[in-house]
Amino acid sequence: MKTPIYYPIFLDLRGKKSVVIGGGKVAERKVLGLLEAGASVVVVSPELTKRLKREKEKGRITHIPSRYKRQYLKGASLIIAATDCTEENKKISLDAGTIPVNVVDTPELCSFIVPSIVRRGPLTIAISTSGSSPALAKEIRLELERLYPESFGRFLKDTMAKRKKIIKEIKDKKQRERALKALVPKGIISSIRGR
Repeated sequence: MKTPIYYPIFLDLRGKKSVVIGGGKVAERKVLGLLEAGASVVVVSPELTKRLKREKEKGRITHIPSRYKRQYLKGASLIIAATDCTEENKKISLDAGTIPVNVVDTPELCSFIVPSIVRRGPLTIAISTSGSSPALAKEIRLELERLYPESFGRFLKDTMAKRKKIIKEIKDKKQRERALKALVPKGIISSIRGR
């Protein structure tokens, strides 16, 4: 079977129902990523990791202490199947219908895959090998983490505030374009790395 060529996309999941089936360490990683993206996370699992229990106690996730049932997918914008049961994961994939679904470590049951990610504030760099080598994707991520330190996030947060101010205050289109361009002068990447 030919490896699919995936279309890269960044989803706005703020406030959107995202269902994670499974309560183990893999599910935990997926839940934390969804929370970081602002999703409204529902976890379906009889058991939870300690970290997921803490997230539940803080009110950051909704927990359904049950085995998977199709009804739990109602209203979901995104589904992640992270159970250790192959048959259950297959059923979740089929039940998802047109809802985007990721079955962890089983690309043939997915309608999307989750890339390896480097996040520095507003900067997000996603790496994918289309499922052919997650280990290589991880190595590339580790290299990018060294190349793009936290200073990039700080720079972008500062730049975002300046950009909003320029857009609000400078009405002349050409002047505004020049001011926006000046926020990121040539050679800035080396300068940000040095901070």
